[in-house]
Amino acid sequence: MRLAIIRQRYTPYGGAERFVESALEALLERGIAITLYTRRWPQTRLQLIEPVLCNPPYLGRLWRDWSFARAVCSTIARKPPELVQSHERLLCCDVYRAGDGVHQVYLEERLRDASPLLRRLTAWSPYHRYVLDMERQLFASPALRAVICNSKMVKEEIRERFGLPEERLFVIYNAVDSDVYSPQLRSHRAPVRAKLGVPEEATVFLLVGSGYARKGVARAIAALARLPGDTYLFVVGRDKSRRHYKNLARELGVAHRVALLGAQDDARPFFGAADAFVLPTLYDPCPNAALEAMACGLPVVTSTTCGAAELIVDNDAGFACVARDIDSLAWHMMTLTDAGARATLGARAREAVLPLTPAAMTLQLVLLYRDLLAAAHAATPAPRR
Repeated sequence: MRLAIIRQRYTPYGGAERFVESALEALLERGIAITLYTRRWPQTRLQLIEPVLCNPPYLGRLWRDWSFARAVCSTIARKPPELVQSHERLLCCDVYRAGDGVHQVYLEERLRDASPLLRRLTAWSPYHRYVLDMERQLFASPALRAVICNSKMVKEEIRERFGLPEERLFVIYNAVDSDVYSPQLRSHRAPVRAKLGVPEEATVFLLVGSGYARKGVARAIAALARLPGDTYLFVVGRDKSRRHYKNLARELGVAHRVALLGAQDDARPFFGAADAFVLPTLYDPCPNAALEAMACGLPVVTSTTCGAAELIVDNDAGFACVARDIDSLAWHMMTLTDAGARATLGARAREAVLPLTPAAMTLQLVLLYRDLLAAAHAATPAPRR
């Protein structure tokens, strides 16, 4: 039996790839042959995976996605495997992992308060039109047998927008290693704070994520400006417009309380230095950073358009509010300036994600693959003698 995995840019250190690699390792042990279709073959620990490079030339992201989808589907058609799982929106897969959520919903959230000009430019954008069209075709494809959703939020969005039946939608959360991300990281608290000039008794909110506009960095800074002077915000992640956010913090009088730290090779020390996690994101299917913060025992304030919110609200491990509601965001952050509230909610946060171990989430994925491969095998006609 052969399983094909499609991932245009395969990064062995990415969260989704680390999760999938664990499942693939378990499948290899069960005698399942695996082929990875990608633009470049990475250095991966899974040496038994057979790589197939599909790297046609391109200019721009539209041509990039279109050319890769065309090349992969043409290659697969010549020698179809029993099961094809894609991380990309294309039409030759049996299983689609909706790790990026629903593009239609993302655009709606992004444009909710946008200018008429930006709305028109987005509507006319060839790239967005291509992605939306591929999304519609993918979810209408009779070949699509299962969709892996990394939150209930994404599952409901796909069901409501595209009418997929419940039995084809599977929620498998991103895994989080609660040994790697744990309250033990508080050993970094004093040295990180000392380096950044933050008092030991201050309340520090942490935001981890690249792409500040979507992640809500401006809203977090605005909310911080409404909090007492002994509250601070650490932001870890890359953005081309960091200077803009530095200027915003200066205008709001909180420049000395906001540390824009950029991308970090290892964000764990900052989880250890923080008291709470904040992520007023416009749209996030299920950010690993929020799960990692919960595993560290940090209470979380996020938006209702974040897939992690369901874990936070259901387990009373923090708060969720509308992404653009700065009043509510500031109110919830103010609640977390109380050490007793943080301790209670943080303990619940860790308990909520303890079941999401790599082994448990991998087992769910392996069982889904097993059932789909068995069904594919059963549907394959026996060779004539």
